[in-house]
Amino acid sequence: MATRTALPVADETACCAAVTDGALEVDEAQRLARQFKALGDPTRVRLLSLIAAQPEREACVCDLTDPVGLSQSTVSHHMKQLVDAGLVLREQRGRWAFYRVVDETLSQLSRALAP
Repeated sequence: MATRTALPVADETACCAAVTDGALEVDEAQRLARQFKALGDPTRVRLLSLIAAQPEREACVCDLTDPVGLSQSTVSHHMKQLVDAGLVLREQRGRWAFYRVVDETLSQLSRALAP
């Protein structure tokens, strides 16, 4: 039976400063840059949108290869970048990996750019 990994609850005051609110701490700037860098590739943005478009906001890697026209290994590489940035969660179910959007991370990124 597959298990789901729960994300820790983030302290919004420590992790969600807006870029326009003043100078960010180094670690906050690095975290935001890593997350935005993961979204700096059009294939990754498309993969994230494909997952978000699913009814349960999750998708199997096997369902992501055809829409983007890439091999499973290339899609897995892109998905690893999204996982490492905290934008999606990965869950292994048998031989397939399933990915779920982390809505809170997307919300944090949106708040970081808010004026």
